[in-house]
Amino acid sequence: MSYLTNLECSHCGHAYDADQLIRLCPQCELPLLARYDIEKAKASIDRDALASRPASMWRFHEMLPVRDLENRIDLGEGGKPILKLKHLSRSMGLNNVYIKDEGQNPTGSFKALGLATAVSRAYELGVREFVIPTAGNAGGALAAYAARAGAKAHVYMPSDAPLVNITEVQMTGADLQLVPGLINDAGREAAAAAKVGGWFDVSTLKEPYRVEGKKIMGYELAQAFDWELPDVIIYPTGGGTGLIGMWKAFDEMEKLGWISSKRPRMVAVQSDGCAPIVKAFHDGQESSEPWQNAATLAGGLRVPVAIGSRLMLTALRDSGGTAVAVPDHHIMQAQQKLAACEGMFVSLEAAATIAALEKLIEDNWVTPDEKVLVFNTGSGLKYRLLLV
Repeated sequence: MSYLTNLECSHCGHAYDADQLIRLCPQCELPLLARYDIEKAKASIDRDALASRPASMWRFHEMLPVRDLENRIDLGEGGKPILKLKHLSRSMGLNNVYIKDEGQNPTGSFKALGLATAVSRAYELGVREFVIPTAGNAGGALAAYAARAGAKAHVYMPSDAPLVNITEVQMTGADLQLVPGLINDAGREAAAAAKVGGWFDVSTLKEPYRVEGKKIMGYELAQAFDWELPDVIIYPTGGGTGLIGMWKAFDEMEKLGWISSKRPRMVAVQSDGCAPIVKAFHDGQESSEPWQNAATLAGGLRVPVAIGSRLMLTALRDSGGTAVAVPDHHIMQAQQKLAACEGMFVSLEAAATIAALEKLIEDNWVTPDEKVLVFNTGSGLKYRLLLV
């Protein structure tokens, strides 16, 4: 069973019934977050017995929003490994660099976690037709989980999205619409079509449940490190659902008594061709402003407007973290370096975390013995092959 109790606005704090179909807070049009009965969960879940459950996202089903596990739409998401990067660590003068490999998820990216949860919960609440704007991977994930559920998916993505993302959407029989421009342009068209068609829009943080799937990365990394969080987490940041989700997971786990109050220093990484969160962080802003003329080869980082910017910036500041922008040519070099050192062909977004780590080392922001965790958010095999 799920211990889901209600939804709460991330800004005004207003509470809403979790068993209604709802997207944003009706009062302030900002993200809603799922809340759980922590006391009941604390009394009934044996933290140390969780390892005996199947290694999937649903291992933590009590802290996920699906009421009846018969309604979960499951393709084997979650439970992906954390690997120590021994050779890369040595080459950087560090001792403890790790990577969580979410590229092993269904559809080849971490988007599977969020869309599995969002589709499962919306399906449980009666939705049978979905729409999403996407840079690529989220569209492929929605198409896959909608197909698995027997539902219909409408996917709006930029016309220059990677061919593999276009192909995977088409293979499921989903309705694909290619839109000139960026993801925010696709978002406008998707929202207009959803209003006409009555479809449920699962845009990033514009419904409450994608973030719940992404937060499981936080639960999994805590379990992998024997319930002691790393010193630094470096995360590639577009819409920021994963960063927000992990920060939420840490709060939940502390309240459950599973971890201490110690938090990692959170680092958001963006391309210098599209870095609204980095700019807002260093300018001392509470939320980010739209980035003009966004351009980067890392499609998942090409997000000029993020509705969750306030939540991201709060997590960065409260953790004593920072935000780093890196140029595309450094991202490409880092992608090749990781493959040569460790045999891992990761996405450009993931490679950006390695480029950022190099910069943090130069700035003496990371010390040699700190435990540093980076994320591979997607398989490099899903991207155009680019020469360094």
